[in-house]
Amino acid sequence: MEISARPVSVSAAREPVRAQFDDDLTTLREHADAWPRLGFAGKIRHLAAMRARTIEAAEEWVELAASAKGIAGTPLTGEEWLSGPYALLIALDRLIAAVGDVARSGSPELPGSVRSRGDAADGSEQVAVDVFPVETSDKLLLSGVRAEVWIEPGITPETLGANTGSGLRDVTRKGSVTLVLGAGNIASIPPLDALTVLYTHGSVVMLKLNTVNAYLAPIFKRIFASLIEDGFVRIAEGGADIGEFLCAHSAVDAIHLTGGERTYDAIVFGTDAGAAERKAQRRPLLEKPITSELGNVTPVIVVPGPWSAPDLVFQAQHVATMKLHNAGANCIAAQVLVTARSWDLGPRFLDQVREALASAPARPSYYPGSLDRQRAISAHHPHVETIGGPGGGDPRTFVQGLDPQNLAEPLFRTEVFGPVLAQTGLPGDDAATFLRNAVAFCNDVLAGTLGAAILIHPRTIKELGPVFDEALAALRYGSITINTWPGVAFLLPTASWGAFPGNTVTDVGSGVGIVHNAFQFDRPQKTIVRAPFAPFPRSLGDGERTLLPVPPWFVNHRRGAAVGRRLFAFAANPSPLRLAATALAAMRS
Repeated sequence: MEISARPVSVSAAREPVRAQFDDDLTTLREHADAWPRLGFAGKIRHLAAMRARTIEAAEEWVELAASAKGIAGTPLTGEEWLSGPYALLIALDRLIAAVGDVARSGSPELPGSVRSRGDAADGSEQVAVDVFPVETSDKLLLSGVRAEVWIEPGITPETLGANTGSGLRDVTRKGSVTLVLGAGNIASIPPLDALTVLYTHGSVVMLKLNTVNAYLAPIFKRIFASLIEDGFVRIAEGGADIGEFLCAHSAVDAIHLTGGERTYDAIVFGTDAGAAERKAQRRPLLEKPITSELGNVTPVIVVPGPWSAPDLVFQAQHVATMKLHNAGANCIAAQVLVTARSWDLGPRFLDQVREALASAPARPSYYPGSLDRQRAISAHHPHVETIGGPGGGDPRTFVQGLDPQNLAEPLFRTEVFGPVLAQTGLPGDDAATFLRNAVAFCNDVLAGTLGAAILIHPRTIKELGPVFDEALAALRYGSITINTWPGVAFLLPTASWGAFPGNTVTDVGSGVGIVHNAFQFDRPQKTIVRAPFAPFPRSLGDGERTLLPVPPWFVNHRRGAAVGRRLFAFAANPSPLRLAATALAAMRS
């Protein structure tokens, strides 16, 4: 969302705009107190209605998004199934279960162990909770994928229940109206953010869509129809003037934003000549509470180890996926490969990454400004490689050999939000030394704390032992994924999604607060996702008991669209037959 020099007052807005949204906000204000007091049955009824309408609208949703992004009729359409209606559907299912559990016993029923860790980054005790897999089908469709949420220090296994589901249990809170500024890249973000505000924050929602994906407004209005009818949700369209108007409106109590740090600063401090001074003096123009998810310079830490030739190829394709999914327009797209200078396989791996970037399917860089940012990076780095997209697609940019001590390097400080991948090498004659150096580099040099990925051979994990656990504890990121993309943490509704805690209004980084978090933990710190290093059947040779083939979100998956459609169909109407058909389709990569 573009923000002008200062928030506009209600009276400064155009008369038709004022009339339309004054009415909408008046309705929300009138129903704000009723929402937290609505019984569990009523809240489940709305989730069930959303579920039914998501199933009805899914096909049209995917067609609209794939067409807008220039990937209609290709296997890449699978991205829109998985990150669109599928992501929303499985989140609705998990929320329905969680609300039901709170109604019955006061707290969501957890699918795995709750244990105390003694190696938190500050040396204190910390609770870790298994949150995936949840269903038996999870163990087959995402075989070998596990996720756990680490709770902020200070909570014990005994006090976890009292610090879970508070937003759902508190029926006495004063009602509020929250403006949700939806993202324009991943289609499920706006409805998922709205669900967090409704069910975790207990607030009614004015959802303002980004102009980039406002074509989905009719879809979202159908999905939220019951909540709209009962006065708990309104959906707004329009440009920057509408965003300004709603941010400044007296009926809006709070704001949730998924976007970028510059947009956040523009909303809070303005964009005129005095904005920088106001920020330095901590004098915001807008003093409403704002939660946010603001992106990341995402690192991929490549730990040296006994990788085979197929491992090099597969993980290079993995890196290309982390970069090129959604044309690189992801807040969690890979941006900086962190490799070991002394790794003898390092040059071969980087050659494979270059080949994977070059051979990935053609697609346009649809997101506004993407190509301009790409050209600016190329102009700044004389040793940049421009890799032509196959079949006339937009090019990819690869910048190798960045100096890790150059703290002013733009690719370390600014999220590109486009098909640009960088690489830097760190010292370390062994895996343990390199990993410690990589953790320090990511924490202290790279901008953002949203998510980081680690690629590491299972034998290396065993050899490192507690050193690896210490690295996970030390990394200051809201999501850390091992042998998978942090986008998987976004997809899992039972994971928490957001920046590592500690950001402030004047140093917001990757944002403040978290979303998703279907188990309703009050104080999650980070999510850890673990996945197999190699696809089935090679995984068996590494001692990993998993049946997961090449994941369907890989950009080079030849049947990505078919698998995405089948995964949605199974989630919509689970049955043993659909489960078998989905698993079989996934095996045929």
